[in-house]
Amino acid sequence: MTDHSALDGNAAAGAFAAVFGADVTTVIVTCAGCHASAPFAEQAAYLGSPGTVLRCPGCDHLLARVVETQTELWLEMSGCASWRFPREARD
Repeated sequence: MTDHSALDGNAAAGAFAAVFGADVTTVIVTCAGCHASAPFAEQAAYLGSPGTVLRCPGCDHLLARVVETQTELWLEMSGCASWRFPREARD
């Protein structure tokens, strides 16, 4: 069954970039549930939940969530096995 409310990861990139201070769309996210790896931009994003939610498009496992309150910014990433950030090309 396809969930039509899911957006691609680009929709969640702003909330996560605010936490990491970097563009996250090319970060390779590995799911702790099914161990699939794919760029952040290819993950399933849900906005308007309690915060911004990122789910694995393959198994629907909750990967990560960012919630912003008036006093705090919460980051939960327990559903991820890893995040691989590309380094900039060096001369």
